[in-house]
Amino acid sequence: MSAEGPTDAVSLRGVEYKWNARDAFGLSVGEFAVSRGERLLLLGASGSGKSTLLSLLTGIALAQAGSLEILGQRLDALGSSGRDRFRAEHFGIIFQMFNLLPYGNVIDNVLLPLSFAPARRTRAAAAGGTEGEARRLLLALGLPADIGRRTAATLSVGQQQRVATARALIGSPEIIVADEPTSALDDDRQQDFLDLLFGQIDATNATLIMVSHDRRLARHFTRVVELTDILTTSQREGAAT
Repeated sequence: MSAEGPTDAVSLRGVEYKWNARDAFGLSVGEFAVSRGERLLLLGASGSGKSTLLSLLTGIALAQAGSLEILGQRLDALGSSGRDRFRAEHFGIIFQMFNLLPYGNVIDNVLLPLSFAPARRTRAAAAGGTEGEARRLLLALGLPADIGRRTAATLSVGQQQRVATARALIGSPEIIVADEPTSALDDDRQQDFLDLLFGQIDATNATLIMVSHDRRLARHFTRVVELTDILTTSQREGAAT
């Protein structure tokens, strides 16, 4: 461990998880780590454990055995509310379906995580005010300057994706998790989006963990890992997630 903290953003050892005692679905990870600043693509088909692994990494679900550390913090040492606070401060999450508030305006959607993350709010404010930082990110992600007061429900899929990305990036969280964020885009728009995303991540040296079934994305990442190489499941995940 360096003087600045652990070199791994994520570290799993001997992790065992089941949704509940009666559920046949189980997930096991022997040993796996993600370095700080890494761009990691996790490849896996539907039912391979992607959703469950992301739930474990972000503290939504808690493993029954083993060690899972995020930025040096063992998640099992935190209670439910503690994990919620930790996730809000240290993770920016781009959901597959974006999960925007449909009748909230764009700026309010981008600022939403700051309501639960004081450190992120302080960093955003220091960068030029929270609303100013939201507008900067929206512009940097290729959205028009006048989009801020439009409601999310009026946006195209590509625009919603970029708003969701700005929401994940605001306040410079250390880890960005992206769940199939390019699945609705054609090849050209996929490339444009990744270029913009990587540009913003590089500016803060954040760690990126993206999960996808799309092997065409592999060339963009510093490391590509097949989920079947790092975890085993006791049945297909589809019935459990």
